[in-house]
Amino acid sequence: MAGVQESAEIRDAVRQRYASFAREMSQGDCCTGGGSCCSGAAGGKEPLVVYSAEDLQEAAITRGTSLGCGNPIAAADLEPGEVVLDLGSGAGLDVLLAARRVGPEGTVYGLDMTDEMLALAQANRQRAGVRNAHFLRGQIEAIPLPDQAVDVVISNCVINLSADKGAALREAYRVLRPGGRFLVADMVEMEPLPDALRSSLESWAGCIAGALPSDRYQELLERAGFRGIAFEELHTYRGSDVGAADLRGAVASMLINASRPVDA
Repeated sequence: MAGVQESAEIRDAVRQRYASFAREMSQGDCCTGGGSCCSGAAGGKEPLVVYSAEDLQEAAITRGTSLGCGNPIAAADLEPGEVVLDLGSGAGLDVLLAARRVGPEGTVYGLDMTDEMLALAQANRQRAGVRNAHFLRGQIEAIPLPDQAVDVVISNCVINLSADKGAALREAYRVLRPGGRFLVADMVEMEPLPDALRSSLESWAGCIAGALPSDRYQELLERAGFRGIAFEELHTYRGSDVGAADLRGAVASMLINASRPVDA
């Protein structure tokens, strides 16, 4: 776990980066024609985020509003009436898609710490005419919801941005009901990253430096109480993907699935 000062610096770097993305999205300048400003968790390669044209039309939203590294909605098997929480909801694409799937009897919360992203998400919600979605301001290490409040926790390339992933995963477990599901897309370290990259705030905000090896990620999930943990690799990013062929190490986008035991 990073120190208090280091954690604050990482959080500020992440907030500034995504506030900038939100402003660009609001102006229509980001990710609308293959631009590089939102291109991929590895900082320069197009992200592996597959949303169908029907999904985007359903949410009245464009592909450019996702900064993720996967599509947790496609694998979440959401059911009508469920309560869903999206950690780091950004411009709201996954929240709006989830809201359609759980129906009017269900509820979806989107949690984000960036005011500019929250404003953009609210605008997207209003445009889509979705009434069962609610956006909350806060940090994933201190979720502003009561214990056992949701059926499903989703997230898209956000937990790696946290300087205290153990706290974020414990909070995700806390707000899940027994039998609840945890389904996130996130970056995972595949080959050791150099120390200089690990200490770079820019690399933290770019979803690289904060990536954990899968065994460490699994350990933190198990310590939080999760069971049935599984990792599905989507795509591996190396230095050549960001124009740095000599850069050592590699990260991969993965779908991570787990659950809170029914008797917990």
